[in-house]
Amino acid sequence: MCGTAPWTGGCVVGGGGYARAMDSSPKTPPGPLREATAADLVKQASEQLTQLVRTELRLAQVEMKQKGKRFGLGGGLFGAAGLVAVFALQAAVATVIIALALVWPPWLAALVVTFALSALAAVLAAAGKKEVAQAGAPAPQEAIDNVKTDVAHIKESAQR
Repeated sequence: MCGTAPWTGGCVVGGGGYARAMDSSPKTPPGPLREATAADLVKQASEQLTQLVRTELRLAQVEMKQKGKRFGLGGGLFGAAGLVAVFALQAAVATVIIALALVWPPWLAALVVTFALSALAAVLAAAGKKEVAQAGAPAPQEAIDNVKTDVAHIKESAQR
């Protein structure tokens, strides 16, 4: 092994101020040429992994803030569109009343439109009630059943 770097051990190497006798244990070289130990590598990997996770979490946080702002703006615009749609529906109802008032007295036209809208609201409410009743309880029943099954399997495995 003569002629190798002085910190790797081996024979006596002279010159450059690094004269070393035969030694089987590795020595730490001067400056940046030092070889890292396994503990150093594990520590460095752990630090890098921690830094990577923190950076990714900060990136995710920034991304979620941006998306939250966009969702908020989009939700507000949808709300405004719904409000304008309600105004348009009111204008359409007024138009129907005015058109019927050409044939009937205005009070009768308004009464007929009111009853027609009330009947439509009742039909929609009945359909909504039926759908809610079919949906069942607001709990995630399938997930609850799966958890109960998993707990039963774990208990059964623990008893063996």
